[in-house]
Amino acid sequence: MPSTRSPNGKQTIDDVARIAGVSKATVSRYLNPGPKQLSTEIAARVEGAIRELGYRPSPMAQALKRGRTRLIGLVVADVTNPYSVAVLQGAEKVCREAGYLVMLFNIGNDEGRERQAIQALSSYQVEGFLLHTLGRDTGALADAAVHGKPVVLIDRRLGDTQVDLVGLDNAAAVRLCVEHLTGQGYRHLLFVTEPMRGFSSRLEREAAFRTAVPERGQTFECESDDAPSLDKALQSLRKRARGSACAVISANAVITLRVAAAAARLGLSLGQDIGLVGFDETDWAALIGPGLSSISQPTDDIGRCAARCLIERVQGLQMPARQILLPGALIERGSSRRAG
Repeated sequence: MPSTRSPNGKQTIDDVARIAGVSKATVSRYLNPGPKQLSTEIAARVEGAIRELGYRPSPMAQALKRGRTRLIGLVVADVTNPYSVAVLQGAEKVCREAGYLVMLFNIGNDEGRERQAIQALSSYQVEGFLLHTLGRDTGALADAAVHGKPVVLIDRRLGDTQVDLVGLDNAAAVRLCVEHLTGQGYRHLLFVTEPMRGFSSRLEREAAFRTAVPERGQTFECESDDAPSLDKALQSLRKRARGSACAVISANAVITLRVAAAAARLGLSLGQDIGLVGFDETDWAALIGPGLSSISQPTDDIGRCAARCLIERVQGLQMPARQILLPGALIERGSSRRAG
């Protein structure tokens, strides 16, 4: 009796057709039923061959045959960043509920991989892109447009491109920080950020800070390997304050940790010698010193909203580009509360 197995051990639609004694087109019609139905006898033969071979059709091939893959491509700058993980979870929930799967590409903070990510995901015929990238390579967005797929940006803009954007209302969040600190009696403020280098979210937060604190505010860009300069910046802030209360607003959780470490090196008590409010709520914020005050971003809502916007575009929505900025929440702890 001839073997029912293919020479390479992988079962194909040709094997099913051979065992069932029908054409390849007939098997395809069985797997992708349309208006012309197979007879009961033919369908039973095809079903029996599939069972005998243990054949499993390729979901991708079937999706392409229908003209839909129901795949969404998500590109993130750094999958180890808690922000990215939280946004991914929110987006995945909405996609799953709508019958879509998310394909993730992590560029690892390597700007050169942004276009590679678009090309790789396009090869899987994704139906749209969610982009939380470094926000500097507009060519990546152009590549997505070439493939004719809708795009929604998360958190960071890409030049002046007119596509949907979902993120935090940075200006309002900075005002929350300033109003809280000035309400606590802090008069001299320092905004500490990673080097801005064209990152739209960093630029927006710094610009909002300069607007909110036009006279007694200064900005310091903190390199990752330059702790001495950060120490000097904090010492300069206290010297400028001349004994009055002074505080720091840190642009993200990475900077918050660096500022807290610098304060410890200088023997400064948070909430007493110097105040601190940082962007991004973390699991460890309540555990450091007297507890670190923070701006909590609505990451789950950002992911959900971005996914909903993209699915609307995938399903044919035509309207001008939308900018959806969600509010942050200030969580007050001891690092920004002044005794008395």
